[in-house]
Amino acid sequence: MKKLLVTALATVLFGGLAHADKTKVGFIYVGPIGDLGWTYRHDIGRQAIENEFDDKVETTYIENVPEGAEAVKQITQLAETGHDIIFTTSFGFMDATNQVAKQYPDVKFEHATGFKRESDNVSTFSARFYEARVIQGLMAAKMTKTNKIGYIASFPIPEVVRGINAFQLEMAKHNPEATIDVKWVFTWFDPAKEAEAAQAFIDAGADIIVQHTDSPAAMSIAEKTPGVYAFGQASNMSRFGETSHLVSIVDNWDSYYVDRVAAVIDGSWAQTDTWWGLSKDGQGNGVGMVEMASYGNASDELIAEAKALEESLRSGERHSFPCPIYKQDGELAEDCAGDGKHLADFPTLVSMDWYVKGIEGSLPK
Repeated sequence: MKKLLVTALATVLFGGLAHADKTKVGFIYVGPIGDLGWTYRHDIGRQAIENEFDDKVETTYIENVPEGAEAVKQITQLAETGHDIIFTTSFGFMDATNQVAKQYPDVKFEHATGFKRESDNVSTFSARFYEARVIQGLMAAKMTKTNKIGYIASFPIPEVVRGINAFQLEMAKHNPEATIDVKWVFTWFDPAKEAEAAQAFIDAGADIIVQHTDSPAAMSIAEKTPGVYAFGQASNMSRFGETSHLVSIVDNWDSYYVDRVAAVIDGSWAQTDTWWGLSKDGQGNGVGMVEMASYGNASDELIAEAKALEESLRSGERHSFPCPIYKQDGELAEDCAGDGKHLADFPTLVSMDWYVKGIEGSLPK
């Protein structure tokens, strides 16, 4: 059931002068904060804002907001109730965010994982999650015994496709016999559907489960079958896979959220398009939006190799998509023609809608 949490509700209703200068920060969540994944980590970021600014801010969140017309309604509600900055935290909120932003030019909008900035008061931000998929691809290549990997994918958007491709490229480098079976579940959060997909993969012989969905259901299913391993997504899911968890990708929005709210408070906020990975600048400096947590259930040698790869990605020594790269049909990726060294952020990665060589099946349109 949809819930609206407004801290200090009395302030909204009665508005005393003592609170007139509070900066109001709103969040629109696509799932529940209890998903233990994507939305949970965004809410940790919201709490970081409260911890940093204390009584200088007031935060609000609306969870379980469907993408589409309902998102327009809920974003408008926050804009109408005096919020200074609104974070909309799902790719599917992109058009709704831009629509509402045009009607409220004095409100700042921050859209996660999107690319449209149709008004000066809209910024976009995303994480280079695919850097973490490179590390997972290495570990999967060396841990699988059946050479069958099941990949639970949410929606065929560039963010998800980049991750699948990065995983495949690194896995093929270390184990060309291993194959990925991608199942599109067309949901971000549906524990029953995620569990069903994981079990179907295991029944078909997969011994590595990868997910780009929000609950720990797949990890829990892997834990029930000896010899099956899985990767956590968005938050540290190691507690759900004592014997199956290899490593988790952890989303870290704290620094970005604090920075953007600080900019609203001091008047320096400006439109940006931010893309942080394992580090803030791609050269090892600053806390990024992507972390690796709780390596385990693998040999010391493999964990050391994975950590070394992590560091090379963090420092920028290693790129996630080095040339040559071939598309599924065998065509050389355009960025790799001539002296190309790796795929470019724009437009290739930001709009990626094709599989690399080695992935079977077609990408849903």
